[in-house]
Amino acid sequence: MRLNDVKPQKGSKKRRRRVGRGISAGQGASAGLGMRGQKSRSGSGTRPGFEGGQQPLYRRIPKLKGFPVVNRKIYTTINVEKLASLPANTEVTLESLKTAGILTAVKGPLKILGNGDLGVALNVKAAAFTGQARSKIEAAGGSCEVLG
Repeated sequence: MRLNDVKPQKGSKKRRRRVGRGISAGQGASAGLGMRGQKSRSGSGTRPGFEGGQQPLYRRIPKLKGFPVVNRKIYTTINVEKLASLPANTEVTLESLKTAGILTAVKGPLKILGNGDLGVALNVKAAAFTGQARSKIEAAGGSCEVLG
């Protein structure tokens, strides 16, 4: 084996297709692009997303900055400052807040938010607490219980 004997493997090199070179060449006249129309002309075709003048899909869809959360949980929220009016060692639940008149509408399970100050110890039972609300309730000597 010498350098002048080296050649590509059989079948690895293929002739390029010479289109538009007569009927006997197999791809004559229209060069496999069909008879007429925009796609048979020379030059580049249409830009990506072009729909022939129809309003393209990317312009038809609404311009949203994100997607809504499917089946998101809606809570009845209340801040700890509203709980400050309750007497000490009271058990705070969704029902007790409704009977006390602190809550008027119930949209879902109770969630305690941390805005304001709390000076009384309360036993709060809610579905969710923010970190700030939990720390303020426990700092006042109360307890937080998460309901399932």
